[in-house]
Amino acid sequence: MPDTTPTESDRPARRSPALVGLLVVVGVEFAALVVLTVVLIVELIVAPATSVASGVALTVLTAIAALWLGALFVGLRNRRPWVRSGIIVWQVLQGALAIGAFQGVFRVPAIGWALLIPALVGITLALSRPVTEALARPVE
Repeated sequence: MPDTTPTESDRPARRSPALVGLLVVVGVEFAALVVLTVVLIVELIVAPATSVASGVALTVLTAIAALWLGALFVGLRNRRPWVRSGIIVWQVLQGALAIGAFQGVFRVPAIGWALLIPALVGITLALSRPVTEALARPVE
């Protein structure tokens, strides 16, 4: 099986502003998920939930999402082609959470906007031409 890992000479010297912007968006989302995971762990220890199983499940799912987003960030930084689809899926899921924050009994529009704006920016950047070209596989 041939080695398809790009070398430094195969890559363009500079990152496009769109790629840097997407790196910033995904990096901030990753950092926010890591902070949320730590907060949930502390909260689970300090003030256990009414349903401990639900609290543990929510914390584990948040940690898994943080690991997934961390892998997407590292893959994007290394310009791996597979990250684009994962980033789009993440932004769609985040947009769905934002819509949920805008409606219902426990609606908090500020959280909805804080989730929706980065999701829209992330999808727009992930589908932009410079990012698509930066993540394209080299023609052999």
